[in-house]
Amino acid sequence: MKYLCQIAMITLISASLTTVANNASSKPLRNPEKGFIAKTIKVNDKSIKYIIYVPADYKSSIPRPAIVFLNGRGECGTDGFKQISTGLGPAITANVSAWPFIVIFPQKQDYDTLWEDEDSMVMAILDKSIADYNIDKSRLYLTGLSQGGHGTWAIAAEHPDMFAAIAPICGWGDSSIAAKVSKIPSWIFHGDADEAVHVDRSREMERDIKAAGGSCKLTIYPGVGHNSWDRAYRDEDLGEWFLQHSKKSDSIKDE
Repeated sequence: MKYLCQIAMITLISASLTTVANNASSKPLRNPEKGFIAKTIKVNDKSIKYIIYVPADYKSSIPRPAIVFLNGRGECGTDGFKQISTGLGPAITANVSAWPFIVIFPQKQDYDTLWEDEDSMVMAILDKSIADYNIDKSRLYLTGLSQGGHGTWAIAAEHPDMFAAIAPICGWGDSSIAAKVSKIPSWIFHGDADEAVHVDRSREMERDIKAAGGSCKLTIYPGVGHNSWDRAYRDEDLGEWFLQHSKKSDSIKDE
């Protein structure tokens, strides 16, 4: 609870100071606010709230790696804040030094849609973030949990040349997705006691990626249920692993 309280306080302060509604291109902000910042963007004439985390030591003159985080079903909505209450948001608050990234937190609004249905929203928020901040496009990473774990697979499959590495947590995919993402470094996490998304869904993705000629890491937590994200984001060196992977700038396609 203390992590949720800390995040709520940070976001409420940030929201009152820095909420924006601007989808236009702009130069990187010279002196941006730091911490968890509430923002709004218009996508297809619809206002979408999201959060962006800016590290305290961010400088607009130095390109910064970035992570896109996709929330699970329980954090869906239109409030603009729940998506930082579970998973990566609390992990950052608990150990900021482990996450030297700009982190982008879109929020899927509808509980019953899938993240691939929100691809245009995710890409619009990412494009706006790249316009506002000096983000190193060779070091873009994608992760998410549960529905967001599936979304990590699906969004990466839609943009296989964009992300330097991905980390799907307790998600699922299929062989067609695996074939599209097989060349992207991936670290998969799952609990073997997960009753919401069976651990075999991650084992199947590992198998299908290898069958497509790729490779991946798979970490399975014995006795852990659906919440494998706290272990993944807090106990593993995931941020450090992300930074081991980058894409050459000439291989990045503008989406």
